[in-house]
Amino acid sequence: MEAYDVVIIGAGHNGLVCAAYLLNAGYSVLLLEARSLPGGGATTEELLPKEAPGFKFNPCAINHLFIFLGSVIQELELHKYGLEYLFCDPVVFCPHPDGKYFLAHKSVEKTCAEIARYSQRDAHKYAEYIDFWQRFVTGITPFFNAPPKSIVDAAGNYNLKNLQDLFSIVGGTNTTLDLIRTLLSSATDNINEYFDSEFLKAPLARLSAELSSPPSQKAMSFGAMMLALRHHPGMARPRGGSGALTDALVNCVKSQGGAILTNQNVEKILVDDGKAVGVRVTGNKEYRATKGVISNIDAKRLFLQLVDSEDVDSSDRNLRERLERRIVNNNETILKIDCALSEPLHFEYHQHKDEYLIGSILIADSVNHVEQAHSEISLGKIPDDNPSMYLVMPTGLDPSMAPQGKHTLWIEFFAPYQIAGAEGTGLKGTGWTNDLKNKVADKVLDKLAQYSPNLKHSIIARHVESPAELGERLGSYKGNYYHIDMTLEQMMCFRPLPELANYTTPIENLYLTGAGTHPGGSISGMPGRNCARVFLHHQKPLAQTLKEAGSSIKSAIGSVFQGE
Repeated sequence: MEAYDVVIIGAGHNGLVCAAYLLNAGYSVLLLEARSLPGGGATTEELLPKEAPGFKFNPCAINHLFIFLGSVIQELELHKYGLEYLFCDPVVFCPHPDGKYFLAHKSVEKTCAEIARYSQRDAHKYAEYIDFWQRFVTGITPFFNAPPKSIVDAAGNYNLKNLQDLFSIVGGTNTTLDLIRTLLSSATDNINEYFDSEFLKAPLARLSAELSSPPSQKAMSFGAMMLALRHHPGMARPRGGSGALTDALVNCVKSQGGAILTNQNVEKILVDDGKAVGVRVTGNKEYRATKGVISNIDAKRLFLQLVDSEDVDSSDRNLRERLERRIVNNNETILKIDCALSEPLHFEYHQHKDEYLIGSILIADSVNHVEQAHSEISLGKIPDDNPSMYLVMPTGLDPSMAPQGKHTLWIEFFAPYQIAGAEGTGLKGTGWTNDLKNKVADKVLDKLAQYSPNLKHSIIARHVESPAELGERLGSYKGNYYHIDMTLEQMMCFRPLPELANYTTPIENLYLTGAGTHPGGSISGMPGRNCARVFLHHQKPLAQTLKEAGSSIKSAIGSVFQGE
């Protein structure tokens, strides 16, 4: 039996980040990945090698935002391993049916000038809206970069700017109460509080709904950060696609002696006397973990499928039922469409400019259009009568993703994992078949062609992945790309459950990381980094505390003298 200090299940970007920190601390690490390539949701692949050779696609993640709120890139020196980010500007384009359009630049001022062409009032209110949510993000960012139950770690992350922005939103009784009221409201409530114009409200609702819930859902107004982050710190993509981040992390891990094995499907966590001691993969090969096993897959699959029920019950007799019934999944996932194009999109009814094609492109005709696109999913209905969508033309920013003069198209269409009335049919009993997914894709592309009429004749080939197929590829529970929903009651110290929220589990030496842990899904590396810190605290509590305290003091002093 091969032995390592740590065995990590899953070589997604959080697993790789976690491994890099542990290797840097002197531990031996093995990552086991079920797919033939590492990266999880952060890969770049030639999905159509025969029909469209040389076209590179991002099957999942594409726009990177949250990673710039942390220090993973700098601390792991990923630029040394080939990582280069290309920042988007403009960051959002959303054409409206009446000929107006929303164009957001990285600069808030330039965005306000765009809005002012249609509404001076909304332009003024937009500056207020973004200012509030940017102060909110800055004020809570230190919590993202620390284990959720570690007040000391979070406090050590604050610099002067973080503190100023935090106190500006919780500075007095009424201010604090108003913040709580805002957080308990919906994205729609929050947007209506500020704006009048539908051409502006619709894309704001669509971006807020990126956290996988209808814009009308209460306690989800913080989805506004999805737009605020596009202004600061900004939205970017690795040159060469999301897989370039994975490549840099793989190079980082291997340069420190880490081992990564692909096509290794973990079937069981080995537990001895209440302690995780290794894993067994398909084929009955076992790998010993002398210090710990870290799961980069979600808690439901980990405890309900990979750990013997007797071992789970002996550690916490309520855990299995709580995982099964307490965690919320609203049935929302993605039907993913990737196209190889012979020419770029052209929004001829909206004073086309090539800069529209650089950032996120939203098809959101109204707030109600966005609401329908999400609320119907919870009922198991496919909202394809009038599709709303989120799309990107990656080659608008990075021509290296396709042969010269050609382009790629990335489309995210929210759809139900389980189709109502189709239980027991299709892939995994979800109702999804090849015929159905292509019929839905046809409707999505028909809708987009209403805005870019050249689309239909420019498609060289396409690749369509149903929600059920996405779940199979990523190994995610019911196709949930965030592992579990990003709702307020499942964030921070509640993610995935309070008893599992600090990356530890009731089974000794078994740890959690990944999208299903704090601070959640998206490309950030924070769950991997935070999990590594918890593991190191358990191994050498005093040494790690002193090391982090020293770093925090140095950072705080530096920020004061720099006037941050």
